[in-house]
Amino acid sequence: MRKALYLIPILALIMMSSCEDILDQKSPDKLTSETFWRNKTDAEAGIAATYAMLECAAVDWQYCEVKYPVEAYREDIIKYGADIGNYPTWLELYDFTYTNGNPDFYNYWKLNYTGISRANQAIDKIAKIPASGISENDRKLLIAEARFLRAYFHLKLILNWEKIIVFDKYVTAQADLERPLSERNTTWDFIIQDFKAATELPNTRDANTLGRATSGAANAYLGFAYLTRAWEEPAQKEQFLKDAESALTNVKGYDLVDGSDYLSMFNGKKKNSKESVFELQMTENESNGAYYKTTIHSFMAAKELYGWDEMLPTTRLIDEFKKEGQIATTGRYDSRLYWNVFLNDPYFNDPSNPRVYGKTYNNWFSEDKPVFRKFLPENSLEDMDKGGVGYNVPLMRYSNVLLLLAEAYNEQNHPELAIPLINKVRARADMPPMTGTSQPQVRSQIEHERMIEFPQENWRFYDLRRWGKTKEALHAVGRTNFDPSKHNFYPVPLIEVNANSKID
Repeated sequence: MRKALYLIPILALIMMSSCEDILDQKSPDKLTSETFWRNKTDAEAGIAATYAMLECAAVDWQYCEVKYPVEAYREDIIKYGADIGNYPTWLELYDFTYTNGNPDFYNYWKLNYTGISRANQAIDKIAKIPASGISENDRKLLIAEARFLRAYFHLKLILNWEKIIVFDKYVTAQADLERPLSERNTTWDFIIQDFKAATELPNTRDANTLGRATSGAANAYLGFAYLTRAWEEPAQKEQFLKDAESALTNVKGYDLVDGSDYLSMFNGKKKNSKESVFELQMTENESNGAYYKTTIHSFMAAKELYGWDEMLPTTRLIDEFKKEGQIATTGRYDSRLYWNVFLNDPYFNDPSNPRVYGKTYNNWFSEDKPVFRKFLPENSLEDMDKGGVGYNVPLMRYSNVLLLLAEAYNEQNHPELAIPLINKVRARADMPPMTGTSQPQVRSQIEHERMIEFPQENWRFYDLRRWGKTKEALHAVGRTNFDPSKHNFYPVPLIEVNANSKID
C-alpha cells in the first residue's frame, strides 16, 4: 500500500462516498468517473484511496477517537481514564447507556460504509478499463484486492451490528442507497465469498507493495469469519469449523517475532514484521501533502507519561497476566505482562535498569496505577509531544492465526492438535508448555491466551460474544448495566433509520 497510498492523496477527494456519482459532471479539463479509470496506474490509485478508509484512519483523530471507544470500551479488560469527563458520549458507550443517536458509533458506521463505496467503485471501474490500459492478470488481482477491502469493511460492521446493509455494487443513484438490512447469514455469505476471491492475491509483496493485502490476510480473515459462524450457527458448526481450519492452515510464510522484538510491532520501530499478516500502514512522511499519522501514542499513554489517559488496564487483566504465577523462564510472570503494562513491579523498579524513559515506575507514579505500555514511543519521551506518529498498527498477527486455528481444532475434538499451537505462542512469552490435555482444559487455556495476547488490539469483546460470555465477563467486573439482549450489538444509527425508508 505504501507508495500508491502516499503519492496520490488527492484521490481521496475524488473517491468520496455520495448518493450519486460525484464525477458525472462532464468537463474537458476535469476528471470524471468515466475518464479517470484509464489504466493500471489509475486502478492502483483507486485501490489506495480505498485503503485510506481502513479502521477509520481517513482523519487522524478518528482512528483512536472513533475506533477505541466503539470497540474497546465494551471489554472487561479496559477501563476509561481521567479524560472521560470531556467525552460524555464515550461514557455512554462504556456504561451501556447509549441510544441509537450516539455519534461515535454512527461515525464508525459511516466511515466503514464510505470504505465500501470506494471498494465498489474500484471493482466496477477496474472491470471496465480498456485492455490497452491494463493486463487481464493485473485487472483480476486488483479486483480481488478491492473485494478483500469490501469484505473487511463489511466484517467490521457485522461484528458490531446484528444486521447491516450489504452493498454489493457501486451506488450512483439515491434510490439504490435505500436498502433493507440483510439477514445475518446472508451477510456472512457475502463476506466469505469476497474473502475467498481475495485468496487469489499474491502470498508475498515486494518493496513497492509491502503492506497490501495478501492471500495470507484473506485466508486469516476467512478463517475468523468461519469460526465466528461456527459458534453463531450451531446447526452448521461442524462444517464451519472444517472451513475455518482449511482457511487458517493456508496462512503460510509467517512466524512469531522474538520476545525481544514484541514491542517493536507497536511502537514504530519495525513495520510489516514476519508476524504481521495485515496491518494499518502509516508514515511520518508528509511529502506532496500526504498525512497518514495517528494520535495513538497520546491516546494510549497515561497522563503521568504526558498522554491523554483515555484507556487503562483493569484489575481483571492484571490478574489474568499473573494467573499462573511466576513460572516464566525469566523467574517472573508471563512476559506479556511487562510488554503490555507498566506497573508497580520489581521489573520496573530496578534503579540500575529504569525501563521506561529512563525512570522507574515509582519515579513516574505516586500511586499504584497500572497503565498500558504498548503503543508508547520506543525510546524518547520527546515523541509524546508529536501531534501524530507514523506507527503501523497490526490488525492481524500470526499469533492470532495460531490461536484461532487452535480453537478450530479443539472445537472439533482435537485438543492434541491445538496444544502445540498454544505452546508456540506461550514459548515466545517465556512460558512453559500448558498443563492439561482435555478439550475443556484446552478451551480454557485458549481463552486465557487470547485475553493476554491481544490487549488494545480489540479482539476481546468479539471473543467473549463468540463464546457466549459477554454478560459473565462484564458483570464480574461490576459493569452490570450490560444486557446481552441489548448490548451484544449496537442499534442501527438513528441517522440511518431516518434517511432510509426500508429500515423500520
